[in-house]
Amino acid sequence: MKLPDRKITIISGHYGTGKTEFAVNLAIAMARDGCKVALVDLDIVNPYFRSIERKDELERAGVTVYVTSLGGKADIPSLPPGIMSVFIDPDRQTVIDLGGDPGGARVLGYYKPQIDQTPHDFWFLVNRNRPENATEEKVIAYLRQTETASRQKVTGIINSSHLGRETTVEDILGGDAFAAEIAGILGLPLIYTVAERKFEDELRSQVKGSFFPIDLYMIKPWELSETKGGHFAWLET
Repeated sequence: MKLPDRKITIISGHYGTGKTEFAVNLAIAMARDGCKVALVDLDIVNPYFRSIERKDELERAGVTVYVTSLGGKADIPSLPPGIMSVFIDPDRQTVIDLGGDPGGARVLGYYKPQIDQTPHDFWFLVNRNRPENATEEKVIAYLRQTETASRQKVTGIINSSHLGRETTVEDILGGDAFAAEIAGILGLPLIYTVAERKFEDELRSQVKGSFFPIDLYMIKPWELSETKGGHFAWLET
């Protein structure tokens, strides 16, 4: 699995795709690989599942965390000046967790001058089990709306198809094929197929996108008892 080598990696996708879970896992994987990493939480859409909720785990892994909205406490696009440092530090790579709808993606437009001058990727997550991702047409329409709102072009597709704790190998492989079709239509690469680490041995050689194993971080306290470890959290991030 090849990790990002661009200075900025922007992560977006419809609410419920697992976007925030992937952003947290990606930042931690990069830090463990020896990179100097920051994660910028620009997601003002869902106050219950934001990267800032795992600030302690991220910082223990060596990831510097920046957040909008008055420290993540308000759903307004308050942008702290510290975020600008991610464009200045030549040795740091940054993951940006962008809001999961066109309204949330609009926040990225504030940084268009800086992003345009910085090597970056913009990856769009697809979970074909979400109603909003049920057809190629729906995914592509939503992707285009996100591009317009964010004022940036998507550069790659991520398959994050899942059904929470009910996810099967067939769900992941079906999503992998679906995401590959969309990537082909758009002329974009399929970067990763994302799934829990327990699937890695079985799926690593079968998926079209490079397999990206994740651990579950985005778990709320009530889910620990209700969902045997919080696997259902994927449906909420």
